Amino acid sequence: ILQYDFLQNAFLSGIIIGVIAPLLGVFIVVRRLSLIADALSHVTLAGIAGSLYLSQSVTALATLNPIYLGIVSAVGGSVLIERLRRLYKHFEELAIPIIMSAGLGMSAIFISLAQGFSTDLFSYLFGSVSAVSRQDLWIVLGIAILVFAFIFIFYKELFVLSFDEDYAKASGLPAKTIHLLFMVVTALVIAASMRIVGILLVSSLITLPVAASIRIAKGFKQTIFFAILFGELAVIIGLVTAFYLNLAPGGTIVVTSILILLLVIMIKKIVMAIRAKD
Repeated sequence: ILQYDFLQNAFLSGIIIGVIAPLLGVFIVVRRLSLIADALSHVTLAGIAGSLYLSQSVTALATLNPIYLGIVSAVGGSVLIERLRRLYKHFEELAIPIIMSAGLGMSAIFISLAQGFSTDLFSYLFGSVSAVSRQDLWIVLGIAILVFAFIFIFYKELFVLSFDEDYAKASGLPAKTIHLLFMVVTALVIAASMRIVGILLVSSLITLPVAASIRIAKGFKQTIFFAILFGELAVIIGLVTAFYLNLAPGGTIVVTSILILLLVIMIKKIVMAIRAKD
C-alpha cells in the first residue's frame, strides 16, 4: 500500500495529524472550546474556496497551493474570535457563531463565483488519499514542529489556564497572550489537517479521540496519551479503509473515531457493572 509516493505522503501526513490534532484537542475540550474548531474550519473553507476561485480567474495564481490562503484565513479567524471574545466579555460564546457564519457566507460566495464545486474543492471538504502532495507533507511537518514547541514551552501555563483561568490571571500569567497563541496554533492544525480529514470533518479528529480518552483516563497526561492513541488508530484504519474501498478518508476516519468512542463507552460500562457485582 505504501509503494506509491502519494500514499506515502498521505500516511505520513495522517500519522503526524493523528498526534497533533488530539494533543491540542485535550486542551480545547477541557477549556470547553470544542466549537471553536468548527468555526475555524468554516473560515478555512472560505480561504480555500477563495484561493480556488482566484486560481481560475488570475493566471498568475493558477499554480498557487490553496492551503496557503486556507492557513491565512484560519489564523485571521482565530485572531478575530479572540478579539470578539474580549469585546463580548459576558457573552464570549457569541464569537463562535459570528465567525462561523462569516466563514460560511464567504465560502458560499466564492463557490458561486467559481461556478460550483470542483473536484479539488470536494477533496478539501472531505479529504483525499491521492491529493496529498510532498509540499503538503512538509507544511504539515512544519506546523507539527510549531505545535510541539508551543506545548513544550507553555505546558504548565496551558494546564493552569485549562482548569482555572481566574487563578492563572491572578498569579500573573499572560493569559491573553497565551490564549491568542493557542488559538493561532489551533488554526494552523486545522488548516494542516484538511487535506487528510477534510475541512468539514477536521473538528471531529480534534474532539472525538479526546471524548473516548476522558472515559478511561485517570489523569491529564493519561488523557493526552489515550487521545493520541485513539487518534492514530482512527487515522490509520480510516486511511487504509478509504484506499481499498475508494472512499473519502475524512468520512472513514470520523466513523472509525465514533466506533472507537462507542467501544470505549461499552467496555467502561461492562467493567463498572462487573465491579458493582463484586
